[in-house]
Amino acid sequence: MVKYTIRRFIEMLFSLFIIATATFFLLAAVPGDALTDRTDKLPEQIKANLYEKYGLDKPVMERYVITMKGLAKGDFGESIIFPGQTVQQIIKDKLPASARLGIQQMILGVSLGLLLGVVAAMKKGSAVDYTVVTLSILLISIPHLVFGLLLQKVFAGQLGWFPVIGWPKGADLWFGGWEYTILPTLTGCFAYVASYARLLKTSMLDVMNQDYILTAESKGLSRGRVIRKHVIRNSFIPIITNLPMTVAMCITGSFFIEKIYSIPGIGLYYVNAVNGRDLPIILGQTVIMAAIYIIVVFLTDILYTVVDPRIRIRGGKR
Repeated sequence: MVKYTIRRFIEMLFSLFIIATATFFLLAAVPGDALTDRTDKLPEQIKANLYEKYGLDKPVMERYVITMKGLAKGDFGESIIFPGQTVQQIIKDKLPASARLGIQQMILGVSLGLLLGVVAAMKKGSAVDYTVVTLSILLISIPHLVFGLLLQKVFAGQLGWFPVIGWPKGADLWFGGWEYTILPTLTGCFAYVASYARLLKTSMLDVMNQDYILTAESKGLSRGRVIRKHVIRNSFIPIITNLPMTVAMCITGSFFIEKIYSIPGIGLYYVNAVNGRDLPIILGQTVIMAAIYIIVVFLTDILYTVVDPRIRIRGGKR
């Protein structure tokens, strides 16, 4: 167990190194930089001073070494298009909005998805089953951008039931201003509904065909008891495996949704940073989001051995 943990920790560090390196060189390969448009009409001396201030006058490899040294110390640098702001400050200020949005989307979407998955599995081959499958395919096929614009136009624009844009602030940041959160939450929850409904239905049908389920039924247990005690419990193993990764992804922000509804989360700032080719912000947020995802994947591997004791940490079977 200790050796496995150490090995996975080293793999996580190596993965973050590869992600940071790839992000840096991909951005460096794009023509222009964050100062290209901003300094176009400035005097040459001022332009040179700005490039020197942000280190953009140095060769690519030298900038890469400086950047990686900063990342190793936890210093992601200062934003170019948001002067005076660092990645750490942006994460601290903007993460709560993204976290609340993602958590609400996940809770609503996963709950509805699991409910529909159970219903579809219990009604296999019926009109209800086909309806859930069709709905899942539809929801997972349509991008968030389309859902967001459609909901915004109908329920906020035409009907006027909800604000068009905005997000709770101050004391309402976590538990208030619900009218601002309904449409963004609905926009992002549909993908969770579709994926978890299909996942749980498939898992339940697989468990229901196992020999121990037939044995339980042959012993005289009612179908409801078999479903509750055996089928659902064992069907949730893939759900528990997938859920932590869903939590990681939801916390890091919904880029397009935040852009549509002008939510001041890290997703909106990430999109603006990409548009402005702001290397420190892009690189910093990419590494932080990748770190969250990789850590959750590691914890998922550990939790899976707890949920299913048949799986050893080395990958063997008992």
